[in-house]
This record gives sequence, structure tokens and C-alpha cells, in this order.
Amino acid sequence: MNETVIQSLYIVAFALFIYGLMGLTGPRTAVRGNKIAAAGMVVAVVATLLTPGLGNWWLILLGVAIGAVIGVPAARRVKMTAMPQMVALFNGVGGGAIALIAWVEFRSSGGFAHEAAYVTVASLFAAIVGSASFWGSNVAFGKLQEILPGRPVSVGRLQQPLNLLVLLLSVGCAVAVVVGGTTEWLMGGLLVFSSVLGLLVVLPIGGADMPVVISLLNAATGLSAAAMGLALDNTALIVAGMIVGASGSILTNLMAKAMNRSIPAIVAGGFGGGTAVAAAGDGDRSVRQTSAADAAIQLAFARQVIVVPGYGLAVAQAQHAVRQLAGTLEDKGVAVYYAIHPVAGRMPGHMNVLLAEADVPYDRLREMDQINGEFERTDVTLVIGANDVTNPAARTDPSSPIHGMPILNVDESKSVIVLKRSMSPGFAGIDNALYYDRRTAMLFGDAKSSVTDITEELKAL
Repeated sequence: MNETVIQSLYIVAFALFIYGLMGLTGPRTAVRGNKIAAAGMVVAVVATLLTPGLGNWWLILLGVAIGAVIGVPAARRVKMTAMPQMVALFNGVGGGAIALIAWVEFRSSGGFAHEAAYVTVASLFAAIVGSASFWGSNVAFGKLQEILPGRPVSVGRLQQPLNLLVLLLSVGCAVAVVVGGTTEWLMGGLLVFSSVLGLLVVLPIGGADMPVVISLLNAATGLSAAAMGLALDNTALIVAGMIVGASGSILTNLMAKAMNRSIPAIVAGGFGGGTAVAAAGDGDRSVRQTSAADAAIQLAFARQVIVVPGYGLAVAQAQHAVRQLAGTLEDKGVAVYYAIHPVAGRMPGHMNVLLAEADVPYDRLREMDQINGEFERTDVTLVIGANDVTNPAARTDPSSPIHGMPILNVDESKSVIVLKRSMSPGFAGIDNALYYDRRTAMLFGDAKSSVTDITEELKAL
């Protein structure tokens, strides 16, 4: 009877996981979906705690208490600009936990001496992937937090052979355990080599690819959890891990396509975060500056305005100011839309989350494929802190590192106003040819202050 209750609870938990995941497809239902999935996890944890023979209750309660004390305040206090770092850090913790569980299982079973072959293989796979994901996620966190340099850090042509060597050493330790090795040195070596592999894989990847890397590491952590669940015969870990692994893999593939790059090319590293690459052109490198008053006049006489948000908007926390600006324009009869590039910001959905926080109507958000045809009919496009995703060199300059990457066709607008602090390049380290276009005007300064000034000027007209 007890087993029936446990399995029934697991089924309820999985249903809540899937239903919650469905809610994450839109900003209006995302919060509810997140809460439903969290409730599913609570049910899964309760089901696991009901497992017969489970002991060390005080240790379990201590772990829950420590996790709550650290996790809840961190999640509540994190700023939206630091959300990508938080995601990377939490993902790394998951991978590290899986690696530690594999280590404990190795010790408690005498080196998997009397375990079935699939248990041994699944545990070792989970240990390798979980450990690599933990350290890789920490490097991603360091790059995003600017503790580590955002540029690629590698040993040049030796990087890929070195990665392969470390991977083979990890696999070699795993094979030795499978064929009967029970010494803790083998398992320790596997974890060390896997950790080094995680560092070596992520360090050479530049800042421009960090959103894809976070998604890829998230998928890896999910797969390691599923493998560990198979070894432990824990249904919750298997299902939850597969959901995370599958969704993370799909998202990684979609983002890689949005950048017109393959996942192996991203993992190979060497792109983004370096010295700025100059935009090709006719040699005229001058830019045209504007003021808040002039920008307000342009916007007031427009029929359609498109706002293109980027990481600069997140840094300035300008989403609420942008919402107020849009409201003022709409009161004057101007149609306002928001163009969302799949890799804008520093994590998947970064701009959607920011705009949803400011109560921007979801029907005003347009994905890249939906909005690109509208730019040529747009009077003014307002670019706020978006760099690489608006760079026309991706279409026009075959020598550009981002050539072929799908972008927002901002340069097709009748006029463009770019809000930036300075002329510094984006995360990819590439100068933006858009800034030198004759139809583009630059408004330098803090994005929130600039948007607020434009709004005040609009109200005065």
C-alpha cells in the first residue's frame, strides 16, 4: 500500500511538472506555471521521503534548512540584471549535487562491486557530466559577473587536443571502475578530470555565446540528474531530469540557429568579448548625436514606433520608464511594438521577463520573424542597449564574425534613435555599423534617464 501511495504521488508530481512547464510559454502564465511546477517538486520530495528505510532525518532537515536559508533570500534579492548569473549558479549547484551523490554511492557500494552494470554506467555518466556542469556553470557565472574576463581564454591550437585528452582521462577512469576497479583514487580522478574538463570547455567561450552556454549546461545537468535517477531507481529524478534535459537541448538548438552558429562551433569557443572589430564602410566614421527634445519631436510625429530592448535596458533598469514612454506615445495615437531577438540580453527570454515585469502587454511583443517585415513601415525605431542583434554587418559584410546571423532589420526603418552610454561594442566585441548610418541618431547617457527625459519632453509638446 505504501508503495502504491508513493508511485501515485510521483504521478501527481510529474503531471504538475508538465502542466507548469506549459505555463512558461507566455509571460501572463509564467508565474503561475512556475508555482505549479514548484508544487510538483514539493510533492516529489514528499514521495521520496516516504520511501521505506530512509534514515538520517536530522541530516535531511539540516540540508533543507541550509538550502532554504541560502536560496530563498538570494532568489528574492537578485536584481533582474543579475538573473543570468543566478541561473548559472543554481544550475551549477544541481550538477555539483549529482556529482556528490555519485561519489557517495561509489563509497557506500564498495566501488559498485555488487551493482548491476547499468547502475555503474549511469552513476559514472552522472558523475562526469554533473562535475563538468558544476565547474562550467561557475565559469559562466564568473564571466557574466565580470569576475572573470568575458573574452575567450584559451591555449590556442592546443585547446581542443587538451580538452580531448582530459575527456579521455575521465572516460578512462570510468572504464577502470566498470571493469572492477574499486579504489577511491579512480573515482576521485574521474571527478577531478571532469572538473578540469568543465573549466577548459567554458573558459574559451566568449561572452557573446553565454546565453547558449547557460542553456547547454542546463541541459547537461538535467541529463546527469536523469542518469542518477536511473541508478538510484528514483522516478522523480528520472522524469524531472529528462524534462530539463530535453527542454534545455531544444532551447540550445533554437538559440544556436538564431545566431546562425552550430553548437560544436560555440563549444569550440573563441568568439566574443575581445577587442572591438571595426565595422566595414566607406571610411566615414562620424556619428550623428541627438537630444531628448529632438527625439521626442520625432516620436510624437510618428505613426509607428518599434522599441528594441537589449542588455543595456536591463543594466539601467529602464523597463518601467520605457513602459511609461510607450503609454505616452499611445495616448498620442502612436502604435508602439517591441522587437525581441532570441539572444538579446544574457540569457534566454531575458527581455521578455524584463518587459513582463513592467506590465508591457504581451500582444505588443513581437519575435524577430514577426517584426522584421514591419521595420520598413516604421517611422522611428528606438534601440535601447541592443548591440550585436541590430548590426547590419551580419547581412552585408562577409568579413564580419557575425555574418549570416539573423538580426533585427532596424536599419530598414525611416529613422533610428540609439540610446547608449558610449560607443563601446556589445558582448561580441564587434563595432556596430548601424551607429554610422545616416538615418541613425545617438542619444548618449543612462538609458533610464534618457527615456524619462524623452517622456517629459513628449508631455510638454
